[in-house]
Amino acid sequence: MAASGASKGKRAERRIAHELGGKRTGNTGRASPDVTAGGFLVVEVKERAALPAWLKRAMGQATAAAGPGELPAAVLHETGQAYGQSLVLLRLCDFQAWLVASHETPKDP
Repeated sequence: MAASGASKGKRAERRIAHELGGKRTGNTGRASPDVTAGGFLVVEVKERAALPAWLKRAMGQATAAAGPGELPAAVLHETGQAYGQSLVLLRLCDFQAWLVASHETPKDP
C-alpha cells in the first residue's frame, strides 16, 4: 500500500531535519515551521512528485556557471513584485556546504 500524502510529508520533514542537523517540530496546531536547525534556521518543507522543469533548468544553469568556492543560486522574481520579495533557490547540498563553511572556526597556525 502506498504511503499517504501526510506520511510522505512527515518522512520528508524528518529527512530534511536530519540533513540539516535540526529537529522536526511536527504539527503544533499553530503557525510553526516544519524544521528548525542551528538556532537560526526555520524551514518549511514541501515535497512534490516532480518539480517544474523550468525551475530545474534555472538551477542547472546556476550550477553550471558556478566555479569552485562559489554558491550557485537561482533567484525567482515575480513581475510587478518588489525585488526584495524574490525567492532564492539553492540545492540542499550546496546550502549544507555553505552553511558548514560559514560556521567553521579558523584554526590557529
